[in-house]
Amino acid sequence: MALLLRQRLLSSGLPRELLACTVSTTSRSFSVLNRPPPNYEGHVPLTRIEKAGLAVGSAVWSLIDPRRPDLIAALGEATATPYFIYRLRDAMLISPTGRRILRDRPRISSKTMSMTYLRSLPENTVGRTYADWLDREGVSPDTRDTVKYIDDEECAYVMQRYRECHDLYHALTGLPIFREGEVALKAFEFANTLLPMTGLSMFAVTTLKPAERKRFFQIYLPWAITNGVKSKEVINVYWEEQLERNVEELRSELGIEKPVDLRDIRRQERARRKAETEAKERSGDSLGIN
Repeated sequence: MALLLRQRLLSSGLPRELLACTVSTTSRSFSVLNRPPPNYEGHVPLTRIEKAGLAVGSAVWSLIDPRRPDLIAALGEATATPYFIYRLRDAMLISPTGRRILRDRPRISSKTMSMTYLRSLPENTVGRTYADWLDREGVSPDTRDTVKYIDDEECAYVMQRYRECHDLYHALTGLPIFREGEVALKAFEFANTLLPMTGLSMFAVTTLKPAERKRFFQIYLPWAITNGVKSKEVINVYWEEQLERNVEELRSELGIEKPVDLRDIRRQERARRKAETEAKERSGDSLGIN
């Protein structure tokens, strides 16, 4: 039984330590006869105990190694049920655009969105802003893991859609991908989607430098809460239909104010520290001469 469980989870690419934790805490409750079949391609059915082990293990290991997006993905899926992903799905069902997204099931990747086309769009369009952000940050739309651990097939798509739209949220807000920017965006996503993983990810603020933590609590957390709560549900944006639209108009329609540019703040701080260092060196040289 443990071997069967391990074989099913090995394909997910999770760390061996996490697999060991999950198998050891759940193997007694499984048998070949009572495990349900997959509900969709790639689905890995898990019991509640397994999901709890997956949630705890992925949370711990993602803090140890925050550069593992697969751990963040596993944490998101394990904590999204039984309530939160259904709430997000229902928010889509209430919206006419959300219902169309659920019906059409669009996917976001370099195969469905031509980067050449996006780069050719006028500046300040949604598509050009997205392409410029991807180029500046050096990332690709093809890096999102496929959902595996959510049982409901439609809710699995909702999670996949949220995951593939994450970089568009980055582009819309201008927040970069380094840790400080990710924590700020996760705070916004939590206020807007209520997905537990986005809230849990904010614990990464404890790993920031003191100046970064201060900036988060003074600037970006208030911005995230205010804009995440007041703005429309971003899961209902049909991004594929918004690419040629002015990005400022879309922000205004959604009710999202772009935050203070984090890269500019960090650039100014580096310049200030450099100027202070040079001033100290000049002062020291002057004292040495006298």
